[in-house]
Amino acid sequence: MASENIMLIHDPELLERGERVLGEEFRAMHERVLAVTAMTSRLNALPFDDETGKAELLEQILGRPLPPKLTIYPPFYTDHGLGLDIGERVFVNQGCTFLDYAGIRLGSGVMIGPKATFITMGHPVDPEERRRFLTGAPIDIADNVWIGAGATILPGVSIGRDSVIAAGAVVGDDVPERSLVAGPKASVLRTW
Repeated sequence: MASENIMLIHDPELLERGERVLGEEFRAMHERVLAVTAMTSRLNALPFDDETGKAELLEQILGRPLPPKLTIYPPFYTDHGLGLDIGERVFVNQGCTFLDYAGIRLGSGVMIGPKATFITMGHPVDPEERRRFLTGAPIDIADNVWIGAGATILPGVSIGRDSVIAAGAVVGDDVPERSLVAGPKASVLRTW
């Protein structure tokens, strides 16, 4: 199947279960990605002290007014924007990436270190299916969580209130509240 014929369904119930999805919304998603990429490019080129310009572009990217006391230091990257739900008093440091098509919720008071990455969508492991399907699941970050520099949060993860994710951690499993998570997770799971 040619990649231009692939369609993605944004079905929240399927995405919550982490199922692969296929459908008619792929073109709309692709167009949104192109539009948001253009907006983030403009945002990231603004002078650092242009608070009005940054706020206007962020509101366009997110599709709603900004929450009170939100701080985002560019460069800032997202592929969709409309799936990013940000609470009050959230701080996002430089160079963070939010691949938010399946949804990312950042609770109030969340602090995110530089170059953290949040990924809600991916591809199947099977090489025959990689270009035919997307998989996804939302990310939920509870209030007052601190995510360290360079951490990676994978699809479907929930992080409990007041937890700390150490710098460089790769988080693929849920984190209970008031927990410290550290270290890489990579290991060989299977071969083919």
